[in-house]
Amino acid sequence: MESYLFDWANLLLRWLHVIVAIAWIGSSFYFVFLDSSLTPPVDEQLKKDGVSGELWAVHGGGFYHPVKFAVSPPQLPQHLHWFYWESYSTWLSGFALFLISYLWSPSVYLIDPNIMSWSPAGAVVAALAFLVLFWLAYDAICRTLGQRKNGDALVGALVLVLVCAAAWAATQMFAGRAAFLLMGAMLATSMSANVFFWIIPGQRTVVADLKAGRPVDPVHGQRGKQRSVHNTYFTLPVLFAMLSNHYSFTYTHPQNWLILIGMMFAGAAIRQFFVMRHGFKLGRNAHPWPYAAVGVLVLLALIVWLKPATTTAVAAPEQVGYAQVRAVIDQRCVMCHGEALQSKGVRLDTAEGLQQHAQTVYQQVVVMKLMPMNNATGITDAERALVAQWFKGGARTD
Repeated sequence: MESYLFDWANLLLRWLHVIVAIAWIGSSFYFVFLDSSLTPPVDEQLKKDGVSGELWAVHGGGFYHPVKFAVSPPQLPQHLHWFYWESYSTWLSGFALFLISYLWSPSVYLIDPNIMSWSPAGAVVAALAFLVLFWLAYDAICRTLGQRKNGDALVGALVLVLVCAAAWAATQMFAGRAAFLLMGAMLATSMSANVFFWIIPGQRTVVADLKAGRPVDPVHGQRGKQRSVHNTYFTLPVLFAMLSNHYSFTYTHPQNWLILIGMMFAGAAIRQFFVMRHGFKLGRNAHPWPYAAVGVLVLLALIVWLKPATTTAVAAPEQVGYAQVRAVIDQRCVMCHGEALQSKGVRLDTAEGLQQHAQTVYQQVVVMKLMPMNNATGITDAERALVAQWFKGGARTD
């Protein structure tokens, strides 16, 4: 029953996490587009009111005319929408999902004895430390260097070094699958922390100053904009890290940290292309195709690098019976998919259960090689070949 309830919690939290993440990323991408697409106002009254840019757009059968005030509007509106719950909900649901999946069962998900053999408590503390320490280091870089002349370029370079160091460290400490996901959680934590500690407090200060009739310091908007820009470049790397757990050929590679860095770098470069593309359409900058080209070239290089080596296929008997495959399943799979523990609602210790889930077993064990998790039970290529031959022969249990 406990495993069944955990599966439901995992499903519902994952569903919630995807929904609120779409809302957050969607609004973030829209405002980046909006800022990059604004043109100086034409109407004289808008200029007098302090409008720095406007955009005319058509969508859903109607016309929209958003405007942006350089520092603050002449009068605070009665209804002001705040964009923060999208961020907080994404982080809270993601952390809850991380808790019940990885932190609740660290021996299964976090620890790979072939990489580092340590206690479950130590692995959990180290995983949480990744989230906190990266934020502290990243925030210190932004606070100390972000306001300098040409500070953005220096901050970007140092954050890149910091991400590379974290990727290497994570893959030297945790199971590959957990290391990739932890890197995504680390960046996502910093994104949400940017909203919580900098963007929203700065906006609250501006609103309070407007209500009190005090002059508005433009530094709050500048800091918030800086962190918002960082968030947009973190987005595609985070999405890759979260999706990577479905593709074992990435995180099981001996140099998985290089693959992680390469994919994240490609995502950031491609995001830069889309950000600058809006400015190009208005004549503000050159065509940003080199960024897209660099991102695509990195992806192509990774595809070529990870191409499977030509090896002799592991031989398996032409006919594989139920008794042979059952011996493999009992030794490698039943501890997590038996009567005592039915992970993901899958039970394989009976002929009926194995036949019912034959397609899933074939996909997870043979095609994707995701199971056993981190190959904790040491299944061999010959045993995977036996499972494949049994499935292709009709998955018979007689």
